Amino acid sequence: MSEQKVSSFWDHLEVLRKVLFRCLIAWAIGATVAFCFKSILFNLLFAPSTDAFVSYRGLAWLCAQTGWQAICPGSFQASFINTELAAQFMTHIKVALWAGLVLTSPYIIVQLYGFIAPALYDKEKRHAAPIIIWGTLLFILGVLMNYFIIFPFAFRFLNEYKVYEAVKNQISLSSYISNLLMLSLLMGILFEIPIVNYLLAKAGLLRAEVLKKYRRHAIVAITIAAAIITPTGDAVTLMLVTIPIYLLYEVSIFIVKRTNPKTS
Repeated sequence: MSEQKVSSFWDHLEVLRKVLFRCLIAWAIGATVAFCFKSILFNLLFAPSTDAFVSYRGLAWLCAQTGWQAICPGSFQASFINTELAAQFMTHIKVALWAGLVLTSPYIIVQLYGFIAPALYDKEKRHAAPIIIWGTLLFILGVLMNYFIIFPFAFRFLNEYKVYEAVKNQISLSSYISNLLMLSLLMGILFEIPIVNYLLAKAGLLRAEVLKKYRRHAIVAITIAAAIITPTGDAVTLMLVTIPIYLLYEVSIFIVKRTNPKTS
């Protein structure tokens, strides 16, 4: 390896070090801000644990308008416990770190893109910005769908489910927070389906006719996945989860067709 290439490698490594350092500083600032606003942060996280949550009130209004009492939510108030001495403080730190990452993610994405951009061709740069923007928006949409629809009704069902009447449900703090964060992450990733299909189509690995051919199989798979994600047992919640994911599949067909029009 020539001396010039070695020098260039270490120069790039130094730039990457500075970029990562700025990202970590921004993350630390965001996490500190989130840590200081504990009441607001945890009021949002624990909002689905009471019947005052907006999704429950919306479903109650729908029941009042349609008279469909089978899906009408009644009064609801979950009970939580903590069995570990430092669990509440550690949970506070964990949630603040996640919130800080969310708050500073636009800045982190811009910094990382600024490091990668010089190595991209002009055509690749033109495609990179829309992919980043749409990918971020779809991820946020998936997280919001989990927060307002999937997690509240799944949590309510599981909290009220009993194998024996004498066994009372008291949800642990760590279980509630971990499941909420995990499902939010999974739904955010799941909503990246159109972006993944676009990249596969761009690489010539996916065609729209293949997605159309297996549309019926996809509907069955999506319905099964939605039933697993939302174990509430009611058709309304299952429909609210299945329809958006299926629409993402149809959007993927349109995107792949536009990406490779000659092979679609």
